[in-house]
Amino acid sequence: MDKKIQKINYIYLLCYIFVPLMVVSAGFLLGYYLFHDGGAGAVVCFMGFPLVAILWWSFGGKLLYKQHCKKLIRELDERGFSRNQTFDGRGSTVVVDLNRGELALVFFWNPFDHYILPAKRIERAWVDDGAAGAGFLRGSSRVSFLFLIDGVKIRVDTFTSNKRWRMDSDYILTGISKADVMVDVLNQAKERSA
Repeated sequence: MDKKIQKINYIYLLCYIFVPLMVVSAGFLLGYYLFHDGGAGAVVCFMGFPLVAILWWSFGGKLLYKQHCKKLIRELDERGFSRNQTFDGRGSTVVVDLNRGELALVFFWNPFDHYILPAKRIERAWVDDGAAGAGFLRGSSRVSFLFLIDGVKIRVDTFTSNKRWRMDSDYILTGISKADVMVDVLNQAKERSA
């Protein structure tokens, strides 16, 4: 319960990036030294190993994260945790039990650790609409809700885009609405926390 929140496991992050690169390098070295005349072995080494790395970067991390989210949900259900509100953001999942005033967290860059803690540890929760620009250029490409727990700022996106949308866009307004709901839920959980 009193474990400090760590959003990023740097060993996992480095392995996520460099282990597939080492697999590709090993494939190229094997292909060059063992199959320099070509053939099926060379095809496997020069194309198969990079394909494995690409598949890991495309799907492996997401599958691992989703698997650990499901594991957290199972553990919460076994503990009698009422999942009143669950929000799956791009890089984190937040589950809130309003009855007990608790919340559970799991992060994409630290999927092996999950956190179940009393909501009273929330110092502050707020919405960031991401608005920037002036006049007709005013817009946003990211809307999120944020909260502080023990000095650690956690940002959960409710809308992201690779282009800027006007502030009266349905996408932005929906993102703001979702963020408002989550901030209200977090504040309610904090009030009910023992």
